[in-house]
Amino acid sequence: QVQLVESGGGLVQAGGSLRVSCAASGRTISNYAMGWFRQAPGKEREFVAGINWGTFYRDSVKGRFTISRDNAKNTVYLQMNSLKADDTAVYYCAVSFRLITATLWQSRDMDYWGKGTLVTVSS
Repeated sequence: QVQLVESGGGLVQAGGSLRVSCAASGRTISNYAMGWFRQAPGKEREFVAGINWGTFYRDSVKGRFTISRDNAKNTVYLQMNSLKADDTAVYYCAVSFRLITATLWQSRDMDYWGKGTLVTVSS
């Protein structure tokens, strides 16, 4: 069993930056795939960024978002720069104990989820 707790969400102006964190407990996550997904109101949950042996991003956040992990803290981060109103969503982190070979991860690939943290970008 793994518990994931996101933090760091909030309200930010367009063009600003925010870093969200995902702290894991119950299991060491350093060897597993960790991903960030988001769900905007009225839309389906979508993949944002993932990290396993490499890093992966959806096209709309490439060059603006950076995923990283601190294995000593069992924590994954998502640094978000140049935020846009379209980035407004609840951001979820998730862990997968499977082998993910795709560059665009799917929700069904993930095994445990956090409850999410809300990021609101005002235009």
